[in-house]
Amino acid sequence: MRAVRLELNGVEVAAVAEGGETLLTLLRERLGDTSPKAGCLQGTCGACTVLLDGEPVLACLTLAELADGRRVTTVRGLADGPRLHPLQEAFMDGFAAQCGFCTPGMLVAAKALLDRDPNPTREQVIEAISGNVCRCTGYTPIVDAILEAARRMAGRRG
Repeated sequence: MRAVRLELNGVEVAAVAEGGETLLTLLRERLGDTSPKAGCLQGTCGACTVLLDGEPVLACLTLAELADGRRVTTVRGLADGPRLHPLQEAFMDGFAAQCGFCTPGMLVAAKALLDRDPNPTREQVIEAISGNVCRCTGYTPIVDAILEAARRMAGRRG
């Protein structure tokens, strides 16, 4: 057992993790943030993607203790209170979610991309979400929504 203190979506939290426990288990079962989805649990679907100090990681493969003293952002941390992040708005407006299971991981992966490059190419978007599997919507509406969010965000900056 190990105490793990981290910043989760802007709030300092602490929990006790068992040896070998994953960040996904810590988030979902100990801290109550069920937005990262438990998909394949093998690191191949991307449904559990979260940001660790701004970088996308697969929470199902990341040890909980590696988050100690670090900043973790899940899809819950994208919105500003009731105001959705432009990515979330673009996903809704562009019908980029069908069943929604992959959406949290897709949004978080897209957020990391737009933080690195606010004006990505279509190819860069495709690369950024390549570790995230969608079995319902397909990728065209998702890629289009990410590019639309980038345009909207550029308009807010300019």
